[in-house]
Amino acid sequence: MTKKKSPDPELPQLPTFTTVELAVRNGVALVTLNRPDRHNAFDERLIAELTQALCAIDAAPDVRAVVLLGAGASFCAGADLDWMRRMADYDYARNVADAQALAQLLQVLAGLSKPTIARVHGPAYGGGVGLVACCDIAVAAVGATFALSEAKLGLIPATIGPYVVEAMGARTARRYMLTGERFEAAEAYRVGLVHDLAPSVEALDERVNDLLGELMLAGPHAQKAVKALIRAIAHRPIDERVIADTAERIATVRASDEAREGAAAFLGKRSPAWVPAALRAKKKR
Repeated sequence: MTKKKSPDPELPQLPTFTTVELAVRNGVALVTLNRPDRHNAFDERLIAELTQALCAIDAAPDVRAVVLLGAGASFCAGADLDWMRRMADYDYARNVADAQALAQLLQVLAGLSKPTIARVHGPAYGGGVGLVACCDIAVAAVGATFALSEAKLGLIPATIGPYVVEAMGARTARRYMLTGERFEAAEAYRVGLVHDLAPSVEALDERVNDLLGELMLAGPHAQKAVKALIRAIAHRPIDERVIADTAERIATVRASDEAREGAAAFLGKRSPAWVPAALRAKKKR
């Protein structure tokens, strides 16, 4: 949000941000990277403010889902050049602290308890690819471009690496991390970095809205539990501990108020209480 805007009443009291804009509409938090003159590139302030904003959103009970987007012509062009120049003069300890701040941001985004959607248009380079990989769902306009160009600068995509490898696979990551070449949205879709493509920016918003509509039909506590489940079982052998853990998780959820409401709504052929009124009315028509 900018200094001219008052804090959104649906969010906890927040400090004034200069590089991130927040809005909450119908239970959806729109988190906009707001440095369009710098193509929404990272610097210390953007990293700190985005981390702060995401933490506040995760604590806001009225927020059901989060959309991450970029202002202007780009989603996120990676690291700001002025920031990179400053980093070149940092000593080792300062560089570690700087890198840990970005690593924390990525961890917060990837670990958010609410569903997240990356709305990608224009360039998404370096750390911008990391943001896309951290979101639960990514939708890109066909004109979007991607690059993991760190090696061309004598750097490595270290903090974003775990999330990018998780999203596109190790072998594909090898190619694009080693060459630093740009690739199109169709290729990002093919390798699994993005889940869906839209033919235009206007159609991109329509597709994001369709996905938000689907997310609103699911139980919010169930979605939180789903995200925790995936983190717990991914890349683990299906051994006795995993089997026992999954049984305990479903037993706990079955006894919850939300699950009881879901079962009652299904048997009563009505929408569950968590579905927004607008969607319930639309379903009746």
